[in-house]
Amino acid sequence: MEAKNIHPSRGGMRWRRAACLFVFWCFFLNATEAQIRYSIPEEMKKGSLVGNVAQDLGLDLKRLRSGRARIVTGENVQYAELRADKGLLVVRERIDREQLCGDVTPCSFTFEILLENPMELHPVTIEVLDVNDNAPTFENKHLEFEISESAALGSRFVLESAYDADVGANGVQSYVLTPSDHFVLKQHFNPGGGKYAEMVLQKALDREQQPRLSLKLVAVDGGNPQRSGTVNIEINIQDINDNAPVFNQTLYKAKLIENAAKGTYVLTVNATDADSGTNAKITFSFSKSKAGITNLFHIDEVAGCISVANQIDYEKYKTIEFMVEAKDQGGLSESTKVEIEVLDLNDNVPVLNVMSFTSPVSEDSPAGTTIGIMNVKDQDSGENGHVRCAIQGRVPFRMKSNVRNYFALVTDADFDRESVSEYNITVVASDAGSPPLSAERTFHLKVSDVNDNAPVFAVSFYRADLAENNSPGVSVLRVSAKDPDENQNARVSYMLEQGEIGGTPIASFVSVNAQSGVVSAVRSFDYERMKRLDFAVRAQDGGSPPLCGNVSVGILIRDQNDNAPQVLYPVPPHAETVPRSADAGYLVTKVVAVDVDSGQNAWLSYKVQHKFATDRGALFEVGLHNGEMRTVRRVTDKDAVKQRLTVVVEDNGRPSRSATVAVNVALADGFPEVPRSEFADDFSEDDDDRLTFYLVSALAAVSFLFVASLLLIVSLKVYRWRRSRVPYRSDLPVIPYYPPRYCDTLGTAGTLPHVYSYEACAAAKSHVTNTQAVSQSLVSVDGADADVPRGGEQTSGNCSRMSTLVSQMFLCFMTFTACRGCMTCFALLLKG
Repeated sequence: MEAKNIHPSRGGMRWRRAACLFVFWCFFLNATEAQIRYSIPEEMKKGSLVGNVAQDLGLDLKRLRSGRARIVTGENVQYAELRADKGLLVVRERIDREQLCGDVTPCSFTFEILLENPMELHPVTIEVLDVNDNAPTFENKHLEFEISESAALGSRFVLESAYDADVGANGVQSYVLTPSDHFVLKQHFNPGGGKYAEMVLQKALDREQQPRLSLKLVAVDGGNPQRSGTVNIEINIQDINDNAPVFNQTLYKAKLIENAAKGTYVLTVNATDADSGTNAKITFSFSKSKAGITNLFHIDEVAGCISVANQIDYEKYKTIEFMVEAKDQGGLSESTKVEIEVLDLNDNVPVLNVMSFTSPVSEDSPAGTTIGIMNVKDQDSGENGHVRCAIQGRVPFRMKSNVRNYFALVTDADFDRESVSEYNITVVASDAGSPPLSAERTFHLKVSDVNDNAPVFAVSFYRADLAENNSPGVSVLRVSAKDPDENQNARVSYMLEQGEIGGTPIASFVSVNAQSGVVSAVRSFDYERMKRLDFAVRAQDGGSPPLCGNVSVGILIRDQNDNAPQVLYPVPPHAETVPRSADAGYLVTKVVAVDVDSGQNAWLSYKVQHKFATDRGALFEVGLHNGEMRTVRRVTDKDAVKQRLTVVVEDNGRPSRSATVAVNVALADGFPEVPRSEFADDFSEDDDDRLTFYLVSALAAVSFLFVASLLLIVSLKVYRWRRSRVPYRSDLPVIPYYPPRYCDTLGTAGTLPHVYSYEACAAAKSHVTNTQAVSQSLVSVDGADADVPRGGEQTSGNCSRMSTLVSQMFLCFMTFTACRGCMTCFALLLKG
């Protein structure tokens, strides 16, 4: 790699050789970082070419653009500019070497070229060559000397040194003293660099001939063209004082801590004079050999004690040298050198500069992701300038450093935005001084969301009640799910999971609002056909890909009293016979009724409807809860032979529903056959001969249906167990439920007792006459399930009607065992 050297002044070849040698050693000593060095003169115009960075670093222009190449400098003024599109380094601001470096030589400034992906750092050093743009100047307008006429030939008088902001050959090169009749000018080099001049007396002075001399001192630099500065010298010749002060040391040394307080003692110079009296009185002062430095200190003119006058900064002055002059009253003087070493203190706080910082960062970013690059500098030296970076507190980040004074802020763990959505990262930069100084910077980092959470319902199961016969579209309940993500990832929508009930899609029963989660009934429900509805609702977020969660919902159909009781027995115009010898409490018959509703809507009560409210001569009464019709008193001769009673069957619903049945009773002595014309108009003569055949056929049919019903029930149970997702539903007629107080002592309320036998039976013709009515009554019971919905509901309705028929036949079968008259009902039923 070859460094560029642009140097239009004299000695350009020498600087080129030096720069090439420096770059050569940098290349072989630091192979990991490409370092280049350029030399340019000061005061170059803006936009002037410094060098081809891409060529010197061996980088492609595409690499400069893709790596976002840029100059990194901690200085307030950036003098160079990188044109990444061409790979050129040009002057950005006018460079004044004297303002940049002062007296320091060689003068240079350093910066780094930073590239990313991967991160590369290439140090660049630009040496600023001096141009003779400053003329020598003197601090004072004129100099005054008081010299005794007895001054010995060869006496030396130190003159004020001229100050030239330029350095090297452009600095002060020589002094010229005019006129030079009495004095000759001798030039010397300061130990710290630079030249100073002395006037040497070469011709004795005669105050009487010439009491005052006016000289002119000219300082000339070595630039091209040359520049010069002039100061006037006034010499007052005094009377004889032939002994000059003498210092006891030719060099005074001291050490001073920087930032020492004003008035801090440094050292004391001491001089003696062999003269006596006023000629031996010595005063001390700073020599004019180096203007500006002596402002930092104060010297006691009498004691020679030197103390601090202004704050001294180690970063500006590491070693301070100046001359102290001892002068007696006769004007004789002598100078000595004072050298003060400034000791560094840790008085500079590290400066933290942020190169880049990325916020927000995705929560799925892996550990080790770089989110920031920082540069830390400390103007102190040694350990006081050695910096390190750390993160304050317990946060999932760490500092990583691969390049000196550059630190990368990287992640140290995986993020979870739902736990912590933002971080305050405090980076502390501290030095190794004692005590250490530190600076901190707080970064606010936000974590962006990723769709990593599915919606979650508040409960695992929703349950609601819905009264039957509801209006379609009525709201049943509302499901709600929360998603801990944010924005679109947390936007939840609801939908039904696909499923069927009895072959019918679940969507034909209920619907769910996609935004609010409100579940509504699509149709009107009938408790007698469907008692429960189970389905699943899915909640899905708006992420990509979307995540979802499910919840089970159960809707219980609540029964309403929408069915009136149905009377199964007796069937008019059937008549019961009661002997006149029957005592009070004699069981005449039992009214059997059912209600397909459930619960208290199916609790039935029985009562006899009297013609008059004050009818106290009633012969019969009906049990309130069991429907048994009994005599209230003994039968008398005054009682009519034919009794016609109306029994009202009422359920316990609100409002209640009722049904009535007419019961015909015939009073007879013993069990004679009651004339058929008393209660019926038509009866076939040959029906009596076929009664036995019908009874046998009815018994066989009932037995067969009973066994078939058991098999059918078992099959349905197995089928429903296999279809466990389908809600349980039963269309079988509901057997009324009575509390224990509603039951009789011999059997179940609402049915005939198993061990009961009637004491009276109607004539055969009466049974035949009632056949048609019985058939009609059974059909009307079965017709309760006529309004069956399509699909699966039609199948359930058929099963319901079959089960109802089986139940009725089974009831008749149980009644048959108790009474021959009931067996006649089976025969008439089959015949009809």
